Amino acid sequence: MTIEKTARLSPRDLLVALLINVTWGLNIIAVKMAVTATAPFTAGALRQLIVLLLCLPFFRWVPGRMVPLAWLAALNGAIYLIFVNVALEAADNVSALAIAGQLGVPFSLLLGIAFLGERIALPRMFGILLAFGGVVVLVFDPGVFRELPGLVLMATGTFTWSVGALLQRKLADVPALTIYAWIGLGGVVGLLPIALWAEPGAMAALPDLPLRSLGWLVFSAVGSTLIGQGGMAWLLQRHPISTVLPLTLAAPVIAVCASSYFFGTVLTAPMIAGGLLTLTGVVIITLRSARAGPAPRPADISKAP
Repeated sequence: MTIEKTARLSPRDLLVALLINVTWGLNIIAVKMAVTATAPFTAGALRQLIVLLLCLPFFRWVPGRMVPLAWLAALNGAIYLIFVNVALEAADNVSALAIAGQLGVPFSLLLGIAFLGERIALPRMFGILLAFGGVVVLVFDPGVFRELPGLVLMATGTFTWSVGALLQRKLADVPALTIYAWIGLGGVVGLLPIALWAEPGAMAALPDLPLRSLGWLVFSAVGSTLIGQGGMAWLLQRHPISTVLPLTLAAPVIAVCASSYFFGTVLTAPMIAGGLLTLTGVVIITLRSARAGPAPRPADISKAP
């Protein structure tokens, strides 16, 4: 059955968009809470185990697609979370990390230019410069500069995620939840041995993990996977990409503001200026991409981390 697409949004559509933005925006809070309650590799392994269990009904061998799928599972299932979770353990300024996490959008665009021969017009190039320039401005805040290792780790993790997003373009005919099942498996296989070796105390303490901490872990897995990906797939079935993609722009704003609220981070002038520059760049890229290209997969436009 074919669903006719329309640009008009119903109250139900707007509610779904709101849930997507809230879950993606609060995801960095959930990951930080989980890392604090356990340890970086342990939290990552548990999160990916939950993703694997949720997507297990969709787990299947995909003939002719296993090489890019295996690389994607390793990159976005394990390596990406190593960088991001260690960054969140090392840094206290989660708002700054949330801003750096938005570099996934310009990174993805640059990788498309480098490896897929894509061409972009001046507005999107300007958006890329703004996004990167905003993160540079952050460093002029002395408090943020002290957390430079965390920023570098977050940016590296975001780049890893962008490489994974590039690989997902080779998996256009593979259901998103099948992809996430493999990503979950890659995370468990990659992170669990590291957690057992490097964090035996955290692993041994898991039976005593408070329900609140477990709730944050479940939220990070369910929010980014089922609600985020499922909601985007549902909206893209019913509306043009030019209508849907701008609806996700509130997520990074929620991430920065929620991080400041939850962790008591003071938003200084350099942080505000850098955040505005980066978010403006992301807005320009997102709006121009919505007008310019074919509909992306929901997994390609999810918000890191």
